[in-house]
Amino acid sequence: YIFHPYIRYIYNYYIVHIKGRYHIMTSYTILINRNHPLPKDFLPDFLTEPVIPFSAPPNDQKRLLQKEAALAVTLLFDQAASEGIGLIGISGYRSYSRQKELYENAIQRGCAAVAPPGASEHQSGLALDVSCAAIGLELENTFADTREGKWLTKHAPLYGFILRYPKDKEHITGYPWEPWHIRYVGKSLSLYCSLTNLTLEEYYSQLKH
Repeated sequence: YIFHPYIRYIYNYYIVHIKGRYHIMTSYTILINRNHPLPKDFLPDFLTEPVIPFSAPPNDQKRLLQKEAALAVTLLFDQAASEGIGLIGISGYRSYSRQKELYENAIQRGCAAVAPPGASEHQSGLALDVSCAAIGLELENTFADTREGKWLTKHAPLYGFILRYPKDKEHITGYPWEPWHIRYVGKSLSLYCSLTNLTLEEYYSQLKH
């Protein structure tokens, strides 16, 4: 078992205990944040490289995603390309040690926006940062105003992804708005969150009631 504040991981499923009831959920829906960090030794199963354009060089771990997320994002990017939308993958999987390094560097610069080690979704292999040539492949809020950003917001849920850190919900997610950060949760939950405008934090809070 890998322990999380209120879940146990068994193979590819989580048993979630909420208010006296057990919910069996796929690992894709796991809530990861400062209050619900992943263990230091957590490693995603079946990391693989999606067939999408990446800014990272070959063999860089940033090109990796968990298998199902990789398959889904390949379909998402293929559809985008067929419509003339040029999405570029920037950063996928990130190890605990790498996140620790980034966090410590951010603290030295006085930046509080970087997740501490264990609290980054990138460690799960389910998250991907996306950009486009129009903004120089940077991870900036202006991505939301590009053709690519607008297309991603509309189409990501159709392929099992949510925009994990939406605008005006910083007080709920604990992170600034990131229109470039998509997270694989499976198509059922992505469509539900899209229709209800819920974050993962709000979804889990809803389960408790």
